[in-house]
Amino acid sequence: MLVLTRKKGEAIMIGEDIELVVLGTEGDAVRLGIRAPKHIDIYRKEVWASILQSNQEASQNVVNPTNLIHIVKKRDI
Repeated sequence: MLVLTRKKGEAIMIGEDIELVVLGTEGDAVRLGIRAPKHIDIYRKEVWASILQSNQEASQNVVNPTNLIHIVKKRDI
């Protein structure tokens, strides 16, 4: 892990395209701004963990082909 000290208004570059800017602090919280290309998804870590868990749960569900046929037939009605 790289540990850096930055002051309000200072930034860190990640690669050529991502800039992390310290916007300010309030108590023990730090406000950060992130400039990145639109094709790069940015999530808070707890949201990312929730997405990963949901994806894992969805990938473990077994679909019965017979049930799938009934679902498709209902949509055709």
